[in-house]
Amino acid sequence: MVFSNSTKYRFALIVLLILYAFVIGSIRHYALAEQKEKESDLKCDIHQTSCTKALSDCTITLDIEPKPVKAMTDLTFEVTLSGRKPIKNPYIDLGMPGMDMGRNRVTLQPAENNRYKGKGIIVRCPSGHRTWKVSVTLPDIGTTEYIFDVVY
Repeated sequence: MVFSNSTKYRFALIVLLILYAFVIGSIRHYALAEQKEKESDLKCDIHQTSCTKALSDCTITLDIEPKPVKAMTDLTFEVTLSGRKPIKNPYIDLGMPGMDMGRNRVTLQPAENNRYKGKGIIVRCPSGHRTWKVSVTLPDIGTTEYIFDVVY
């Protein structure tokens, strides 16, 4: 069986397109798997307990009450520090990973025993997504993030 040159080129092009699709699909698969692994490392079970992370020369523990943490509910955010203390009061920014939800900042005031407290609300996302991010900023030290799912 003899094939014309145009048939050979079409076949080669189809093979190249299939290989290209396979490579791109593989890259996306591994990128998504890596992203999920990073998110699971960041996730915190705030409904059960407080969550702790290290930042520079201090340890930051975040707690939210009442539990379970529900959207559209008045919440009390508590940050406990150990180690290096910030020069200014820390603050919290609430948002969603990968989505701009506008500014939603919780101002924290000093409480006893290296704790800071503030009140805020996690709004209900119109998209139905439940994963939220709390960024705790110590103005002269840095920022750390806690990711968790809220209850609707």
